[in-house]
Amino acid sequence: MLAFTNAKEKTSPTIIGAGCKVTGDIKTDHTVQIHGQVIGDVTADIVVIGRGGKVSGKIVANSLFLHGAIDGPVNVITANVFNNAQMTGTLSYNTLNITGNTGLECKLEKRKEKKHE
Repeated sequence: MLAFTNAKEKTSPTIIGAGCKVTGDIKTDHTVQIHGQVIGDVTADIVVIGRGGKVSGKIVANSLFLHGAIDGPVNVITANVFNNAQMTGTLSYNTLNITGNTGLECKLEKRKEKKHE
């Protein structure tokens, strides 16, 4: 089955499928779903790392949904970490949600929220 988007669709996600290995950086204003392996930095609005997915590099996003593994620093507003997720590095966040038993072996840095004046 093929999926097509048209020129008017500006929000289609970037999907790295299971079994796929990408070497290089990914940068988008939208969602990135990683079910394979990325060796490089990922910058996006939303990053979803599925079970079996892995990123070796820096992640910068508004929201992270981690089911798989990360080896590298993460800078997000909201981090959602699910059962069996694994991470090494530094996780910098404003809001952290952890569900279930995870394999976090990282430094946690809660950022102070800036108040609008």
